Amino acid sequence: MFLNAGVRIIDTNGGNPVRVPMLTSMTAPSWHGENEQIDEVDPTFDEIVLLPHSMKSVKTLTRYSNELARQAVVPVGSALQQRIVADVAGKLDDAFIAGAVSPDRTTPTGLLNYSGVQKIDAVGEIGLDALHDAEALALGAEVDPSSLKWLMHSRDFVAIRKLKDTNGRYQVQPDPTEAGAYRLLGHPVLVTNRVPVVDGASSIVLWDPSKVAVARDLNPTVTVLDQLYGDYDQQAVRVVARYDAAPLNPEAVVLLNGVTQP
Repeated sequence: MFLNAGVRIIDTNGGNPVRVPMLTSMTAPSWHGENEQIDEVDPTFDEIVLLPHSMKSVKTLTRYSNELARQAVVPVGSALQQRIVADVAGKLDDAFIAGAVSPDRTTPTGLLNYSGVQKIDAVGEIGLDALHDAEALALGAEVDPSSLKWLMHSRDFVAIRKLKDTNGRYQVQPDPTEAGAYRLLGHPVLVTNRVPVVDGASSIVLWDPSKVAVARDLNPTVTVLDQLYGDYDQQAVRVVARYDAAPLNPEAVVLLNGVTQP
């Protein structure tokens, strides 16, 4: 889900670390007249480093017997591959969304734990005002509103859709022309239960996915091992993936923390 949200994906060369330069100061252009020398400005650069050599991979291996492969109604190998790849993708989503900060940089830091992002804490029961406040922070940071998307747990999305005015009318109306196309304040909504709920509280994210860089060393890659476990008359499916992620502009991420239910 995260990789399809519109993030900037950078493919690496042999899994080497990726350095992405960032301009940290304004270039301060100024007005000049005809034949007047133009002021020279020295910008300040920083960088983020993705996929350091310490970054681990997601790996899994599942064995099954050749008897099962022969006797099964459906091809066991194909079914296992599809399920394992889906499980690996889910593991990656867990890391990209809520992965804890790893001091030794062995696993990706999740969207909810980026440093330098904008936050509204202790939101409580979610209402439309809180969503407007998040949008105000994004607009205040001059984030392109047409690029913004929401990311939230399904329980929070359903709670928002149930909001009514004093006359009992729903305040959020679905688009009758598109099935499953969810929008709030005009921004698309990504609904995922991989946003954690801890002690009844969760987080809602308003973000510009294009301002998050993902370094990709290896897509979920499947290898069928049909000889390695021959002494057990078994085969195995191995899947490996290696990624990293970091924000290019942390202010393009707004977190609504401490969201609770009525």
